[in-house]
Amino acid sequence: MLHPRGVSFGGEVELSGVLAERLVGGPGRYPATVRLSRGTPTPAGWPDVLGLAVRLHGADGPFDLLLSSTGRPRLLRHLPVPRRDFAGPYGSLLAYRVDGRRTYLLAAADRPLGTSLAGVAALAARHGVRFDLLAAEGFRAPGRLVGRVVLGARLPAGTDAALAFDPDGRRGSGLRPRGLIQRLRRASYPVSQRGRNAAEDQSRLP
Repeated sequence: MLHPRGVSFGGEVELSGVLAERLVGGPGRYPATVRLSRGTPTPAGWPDVLGLAVRLHGADGPFDLLLSSTGRPRLLRHLPVPRRDFAGPYGSLLAYRVDGRRTYLLAAADRPLGTSLAGVAALAARHGVRFDLLAAEGFRAPGRLVGRVVLGARLPAGTDAALAFDPDGRRGSGLRPRGLIQRLRRASYPVSQRGRNAAEDQSRLP
């Protein structure tokens, strides 16, 4: 089962530039739901492909961004890389088509977050946690800052279990990742979500 263990938060995303226009209709600050997770049932503290899922709540409905832990060098930042620290970096792995250009999304926390989900939740409650969101146009291009993801209050465990993120971003949206990996992800996510009893109706969730 993919990402069976996680912790979710309310939060806020600040976006700028053309990416903001394509995702939520324009620059600004938007409410968000954020989930950090372990990719497999490995023991706490072991290296794992970690996940950062962000649900942006815009005027046209929610848009989900799914990022996985990656390598720091540019040639490795589009490959899933097991990590211990939840600070990242994270990457979209697959490109989005933005104004005719292949654009990869990247994220990294502004400080070390530790190796346990409980530790991340405690740090967020005491000091706050922020991720910088970057966009890179092309496989080797440098990332430019396009936003920030700020964690808010932790959500109840039942809400976390019920969350089901959309690997396509949003149904009907033109801003969707493509390719074989995306087709595999599209097929595997519903199975994993059913395995942890995620709610079919996401409209009642944060």
